Amino acid sequence: MKSRLMDPPADMKSGRVPAASGQIRSGFIGISSRLMERDEEEDPFAEEDDIPDKYKTSKFFTPLVILQWASLIIIMTAFVGSLTIIELSKRRLWALPLWKWELIIFVLICGRLVSGWGIRILVFFIERNCVLRKRVLYFVYGLRKAVQNCLWLGLVLLAWHYLFEKKVIAREEEVIPVFVTKFLILLLVGTLLWLLKTLLVKVLASSFHVSTYFDRIQESLFTQYVIETLSGPPVIEIQRNQEEEEQVMAEVEHLQSSGCTMPPGLREAALKPMQSRRVSSPEVKSGTQCSKKGEGITIDELHRLNQKNISAWKMKRLMNIVRHGVITTVDEQIQGNEEEEESATTITSEFEAKCAAKKIFKNVAKPYSTFIHLEDILRFMNEEEAEKTMNQFEGAIETRVSKKSLKTWVVNAFRERRSLALTLDDTKTAVNQLHTMVDVVVGILILIIGVLILEIATTKFLVLISSQLILVAFMFGNTCKMVFEAIIFLFVMHPFDVGDRCEIETVQMVVEEMNILTTVFLRYDNQKIIYPNSVLATKPISNFYRSPDMGDAIDFCVHVSTPVEKISTMKHRLTAFIENKREHWYPSPMIVVRDVDDLNRLKISVWFCHRMNFQDMGERFIRRALVVEEMIKVLRELDIEYRMLPLDVNVRNMPGFSSQRLPSTWNTCNS
Repeated sequence: MKSRLMDPPADMKSGRVPAASGQIRSGFIGISSRLMERDEEEDPFAEEDDIPDKYKTSKFFTPLVILQWASLIIIMTAFVGSLTIIELSKRRLWALPLWKWELIIFVLICGRLVSGWGIRILVFFIERNCVLRKRVLYFVYGLRKAVQNCLWLGLVLLAWHYLFEKKVIAREEEVIPVFVTKFLILLLVGTLLWLLKTLLVKVLASSFHVSTYFDRIQESLFTQYVIETLSGPPVIEIQRNQEEEEQVMAEVEHLQSSGCTMPPGLREAALKPMQSRRVSSPEVKSGTQCSKKGEGITIDELHRLNQKNISAWKMKRLMNIVRHGVITTVDEQIQGNEEEEESATTITSEFEAKCAAKKIFKNVAKPYSTFIHLEDILRFMNEEEAEKTMNQFEGAIETRVSKKSLKTWVVNAFRERRSLALTLDDTKTAVNQLHTMVDVVVGILILIIGVLILEIATTKFLVLISSQLILVAFMFGNTCKMVFEAIIFLFVMHPFDVGDRCEIETVQMVVEEMNILTTVFLRYDNQKIIYPNSVLATKPISNFYRSPDMGDAIDFCVHVSTPVEKISTMKHRLTAFIENKREHWYPSPMIVVRDVDDLNRLKISVWFCHRMNFQDMGERFIRRALVVEEMIKVLRELDIEYRMLPLDVNVRNMPGFSSQRLPSTWNTCNS
């Protein structure tokens, strides 16, 4: 009964929205590395794909490993004894000497330990190769247990096959060795199929996330970096002042060392403001809770990433940052007000986004200024980042940003972050559901292969299974078809994400929730509509969010006798009004006379293009209303009107005053 895209009701007394439980500060954007001292000879790939801690710490002393090592020592002792002691070397079991059985037991119990050594050697060489480490290491760590099991079962099967003599297997009364051989083959085939299934799901999920969400994640993280940077102290200006102070101190020390004397009062007056500025300058921090856990990322590293060089681990870390983090402001943190609750520094609603925009404007803009200019932003970040930030505001074509534009940008950033986090959550759930479905299919396939390998199936059994499969296909064939179409629609077509405004069958709706089989929409009146994905795959879907800047049209009619001069003046005034609002619309709108209706009215159309798409439909109609109001104002000032055609009315008979044929609302004359 709640919408994930709508804010909870605000507290009427405080005006604040209750903070959601379980959210943590993002802490992912550290200060730019230009402020950090780096060794020039540092390996550029050292921090490119840092391995998670759970993979760095190898578990050499687990109970299972200790048991395997103990078994290894015992079995090797027994193996040496069976070869050196004459009485034991002559004993046989199933026509095989004891040392062969001991070797089989060794491979069966300690083979997984030996295969683990091979996996560690493979991982060691891959980690030394930068290209392989970036592309392959994520899948190697994710599949190393499955590969280890495959190697282990392969060693067991080889030992069982080559240590048994043919005459033992050929004995008809010995059925157990043959059955064990087939069973080992079944285990190996099943493990290989399971390994292949896991690899395919991981590769498809990783490529899908990179191709679909990387650009949005990168833009969202940069937006958060801008909000956190602009809400804090002017780091670039402080750094510049510190460099100037250090230079002045060096010059003073140089003059003193050369023998020049400086009056004490002048020295204290020069150094006192420097020391005070040093005390008030903030301490450079790389993040908060998430960065301590290895979830942080610097802005320079974020700029270097693209869809071609990002690895699966890095992409997974960025997704976790977006899913579990929130946008924060750092002004309270910098001021040292640690007693302030966490919800006071995080943006969890549109109301808090507007409050954060006000704080940012006061922090960045000059005193008594109504706009933020480029030189104001240059106090907080370098020139490239400042220009990129200016291009994101509503008035990007100008060199100044108003308070309204800043507030709109922060609110839109919060909405985009919330929609992206919900999209990634739904996508992860869908991938897990897909993984479960594939597990069931692979399990059934392994069961069928096992029946064939173990030769359990007879002719009658196969006929029975075939008849049952026909019945199952008749009952669940349509369901399987719908599931397959839904998977193709969600992971291949993927026409929308959570929060996108779409138009389906002339009805505009916002995507509320995405599942693997269904999609939940919110209509304009907040009514939830659930569509099966298999049905959506057959319908045309208009996505406003993914559309470029969209155009709009206004049609109206004037009388055919309107002078051409008035129409020309009207066009010039409307064009000037639209071009003066460069932050809202593109210049050079089209105002054309489209048609003449009934030789009485001229149909005129105004075509103009917004500097936005219609994802925010309310903002679209607000801007459109400005044009309509200006158009009405111009028409009234120019005395342009529309008159209907004259009609001839012939009255042949009028009822009397006392007649009841008159409407009851008419006032008749008594005289």
